[in-house]
Amino acid sequence: MEAKAIARNIRIAPRKVRLVVDLIRGKKIGEAIAILKHTPKAASPVVEKLLKSAVANAENNHNMDVDNLVISQIFVDQGPTLKRFRPRAQGRATRIHKRTSHITVVVSEK
Repeated sequence: MEAKAIARNIRIAPRKVRLVVDLIRGKKIGEAIAILKHTPKAASPVVEKLLKSAVANAENNHNMDVDNLVISQIFVDQGPTLKRFRPRAQGRATRIHKRTSHITVVVSEK
């Protein structure tokens, strides 16, 4: 049995979130939360909150035992990109891409 949680349109670039997500893939829930608490990246609190949501879904919707849960899948997809302009020299402007992420966490019993 699997439980899942998805966070969409998170205002952090997918490349930066993947650095955090790769640290906890395949780990037990307690170990993953401990790693996230001590990781000094902007994406850590977002991923931690999403992981706790997936655990709550497993506990409440699927009656799974929290102690036996493992992160079976966790991945980051690119969301819509916000396009902004920044003034440059000689009256020009350049485009700034503000990227967003869709983060998916799937937990299952070991």
